[in-house]
Amino acid sequence: MRLLHSLAKTHATFDDPNLVSHSGLVPVMALAERAGLGELTARHVRPAGPGGVNAAVKIGCLVAGMAAGADSIDDLDLLRHGAMSMLFGGIRAPSTLGSHLRAYTWGHVSQLEKVHREFLAALARQVPLLPGAGTLAFVDIDSTQKRVYGYRKQGARFGYAKVAGRQLAVRGLNALAASISTPLAAPVIAATRLRGGNAASARGAASFAAQAVRTARACGCTGTIVARMDSAYYAAEVLHAIRRAGARFSVTVPQNSSVRAAIAAVPEDAWTAIRYPRALWDEQLGCWVSEAEVAEMPYTAFTGIPARGWQHDAVRPMDGRLIIRRVQDQNTAGQDELFPVWRHHAVFTDSPFTTVQAEGQHRDHAIIEQVFADCYDGPLAHLPSGKFAANAAWLTCAAIAHNLLRAAGTLASRACARARGATLRRDLIAVAARTARHGRDHITVHLPEGWHREHEWLNLLDIVCGPPAAAA
Repeated sequence: MRLLHSLAKTHATFDDPNLVSHSGLVPVMALAERAGLGELTARHVRPAGPGGVNAAVKIGCLVAGMAAGADSIDDLDLLRHGAMSMLFGGIRAPSTLGSHLRAYTWGHVSQLEKVHREFLAALARQVPLLPGAGTLAFVDIDSTQKRVYGYRKQGARFGYAKVAGRQLAVRGLNALAASISTPLAAPVIAATRLRGGNAASARGAASFAAQAVRTARACGCTGTIVARMDSAYYAAEVLHAIRRAGARFSVTVPQNSSVRAAIAAVPEDAWTAIRYPRALWDEQLGCWVSEAEVAEMPYTAFTGIPARGWQHDAVRPMDGRLIIRRVQDQNTAGQDELFPVWRHHAVFTDSPFTTVQAEGQHRDHAIIEQVFADCYDGPLAHLPSGKFAANAAWLTCAAIAHNLLRAAGTLASRACARARGATLRRDLIAVAARTARHGRDHITVHLPEGWHREHEWLNLLDIVCGPPAAAA
């Protein structure tokens, strides 16, 4: 590709009032309006003070800006250009939106989180967002340390995060998140909670997990729900809360003395060989691992507390299955081994599936890392405010924008239903267009000829602007 004209004869000017750079916001925000984002916000969210008025309009601006790629308060100015005022009403300046976020307290953040949960349920009723949820769905829970640099960030503390494969202490805020997915569907965010940077992973996880399971039920997950977690959430109160909510659990078990004794008691003929569909890179071994063996045995967890304390879930023993995967250690330094050395990974679960199925499903818990990466590549590139509650509200708006983009991609095409958020923003949102009025109150958006996602864009527009569809 090369320029057809010399540089001296190439000119540019920003003077066309009929152009927009993000025409994909038209069907996306139409979908948000149809699912009731404005009505839910007006009903539940009521921040105090002059900056808290018109929450429905301002939350809509925040979500629209994030869907278009804004990752800071100043970036929300991308909503104010060209013919955007011809397509949308109520667009606010970034300073106004920043003042609105700073008007939030923790109680107002809880109100916004309720809007997020109900909005996701409304999307799931209108869009086939979670195909197969009537049979099997997964709720994945994990936390992430979001690094911040401002010394006036409320709640910023030193916590551990993995950077370039290493555990490092970084100064930041801790975000707890839960996602919902099925074997056929990409994950959506069910719940979020911002915490101080030094918060332990399992702090508040019991109520958070139960809330995520209830949200999954509201989204149409009427079949089996399996909550998957890593070893940081191996706690009696967390697992009992999941059971009381009507879900199953699958949690990594730390290698304590009880687990090591259970692993040592597994007979050699009880191991079943498995082969991964795709080889995995093992950081400790420094090689690709494609073969392993699994075994299972009954196991009772949390038995170290006297019986008189069993009336509390925090100390009540729990029966389940211990599924163990072992991988042969290949760090032999070029010498023949006298006997095989194995590395073990244990999972405690009450899953109704077979050993091989349950072990493979637990490994898929890594899908929540894709959710975090998707958000970091979008609105969570920054936590832009110095106020803790404002950043918590920003996190919730980012989750709403993520789910809205996922629903829009589902309506656009099968490929877009599983695409990354950056791909959806590039192909469906960031499309330049020219607006033209004709007739009475009619407007036509003229998009580029030959756009490579023309059919997907028109599919989305036809569905959200057509007659209301039957409940999914």
